[in-house]
Amino acid sequence: MRKHFLWVICALFGLSVSIINLSFANVMKSDSTLKIAAAKGNPNSSAKVLFFHYVNDIYETASLAKAGLDSAVFEKAVTGYYNLKIANLLPVSSSILTIVDFTKASTTKRMWIVDLQNRKLLMNTWVAHGQGSGNDMANAFSNTEESHQSSLGFYITDDIYMGKHGRSLRLDGMDQGFNNKARERAIVLHGADYVNQNTIDQLGRLGRSFGCPAVSTDVVDKVIETVKNKNVLFINGNDEAYNSKYLDEDNAAKYAFADSSYNLVKDVLTN
Repeated sequence: MRKHFLWVICALFGLSVSIINLSFANVMKSDSTLKIAAAKGNPNSSAKVLFFHYVNDIYETASLAKAGLDSAVFEKAVTGYYNLKIANLLPVSSSILTIVDFTKASTTKRMWIVDLQNRKLLMNTWVAHGQGSGNDMANAFSNTEESHQSSLGFYITDDIYMGKHGRSLRLDGMDQGFNNKARERAIVLHGADYVNQNTIDQLGRLGRSFGCPAVSTDVVDKVIETVKNKNVLFINGNDEAYNSKYLDEDNAAKYAFADSSYNLVKDVLTN
């Protein structure tokens, strides 16, 4: 009798714990959904709610906040990535997203290379801006030849070539009026010996390029090999005039439903 009584008590306790855990999980899921929907001002858009869950999941799993990448900048970059896929400008296999944030000082490591498929930060390193854009901070941007300024927006990486800076990577600017003259301006990703801690110690900032996103010679080969061949580079900066047709959140959210890695998150949130 006593054993039977103890068994009943244990069974009831186990059932109670299961119910509490299930309820807590549902509350957490609902609360997170409501927060994201409210933040976007569109509580009726389930596609957008799930899309921002997906973006946030990558952001947290890859520990991008710890690496210094702002969540709003990451969100813009992922939105552009999906819009470029919609436009058939990226191969199906493309999953590497490179983000440069010129709202940050040159002394900070303001380039992040993220593997979206595997939710992993691959690299976080220094990157120089154009000498015409400013000293430590990049405050001016241009699409004009000989301006020696950096250009904001979305780029698609292309082929590798040997130039005056050694092994370099060609870039195609996707944003009309902001970076579409990247080819004419010879805006490429290359290594530079002024991108390192020694230069920061001497000048209080990195050296500057003629408008190219230049990285350290210590990492340039690894960067190029990681991002080459039709992957996305997004350069963010302080310019209220900047706009892009690739920042359409509704299109990105709808298209993301067809993405396999996105569906892993969608299934968890909807079941």
